Amino acid sequence: MKTSTTIDPRDQLVDHLPALRAFALSLTREGAGADDLVQDTIVKAWTNMDKFQAGTNLRAWLFTILRNTFYSARRKTKREVSDSDGIHAARQATRPDHDGRLALKDFRAAFQQLPDEQREALILVGASGFSYEEAADMTGVAIGTVKSRANRGRRKLAELLHMENGEDLDMTDQATLAVMASSHTIAR
Repeated sequence: MKTSTTIDPRDQLVDHLPALRAFALSLTREGAGADDLVQDTIVKAWTNMDKFQAGTNLRAWLFTILRNTFYSARRKTKREVSDSDGIHAARQATRPDHDGRLALKDFRAAFQQLPDEQREALILVGASGFSYEEAADMTGVAIGTVKSRANRGRRKLAELLHMENGEDLDMTDQATLAVMASSHTIAR
């Protein structure tokens, strides 16, 4: 009596790899893409082996999976836009509600209206990051004088820029923000 042994189709996958790769090369026209396509095909076949009907042509089933995988990826690629330089993304960007250059231009114009001593104090303790003590040593005046000049300069800038009490300055320039920042609350 002969016993019929059922061969697991998974055991036959390796036998079809050369034919799958040749078919994949004919579709992709490049080695790395063909290898990726064959790999995707084998993974899909392996995970969906329960859908394979025993007794049917395994190679035809694998070729169908490979072909469908290739054309699905191709359709997806057609919908995608290659944008390695960011040109397309730049066109999609929206401008902010405020114009940073205009705000910076306004700030510079207002800053130039300050007396020299106030500008100097703001540049040293604000933009350059020196402490009041260091600024006092550099300018040869008392610490209180530097603090007073910086505070008066900030108040005058806020007034010239028509800023409300506690309003933030909408700029990205850190030096400008540092000039306007105060280590304590400024009475206006």
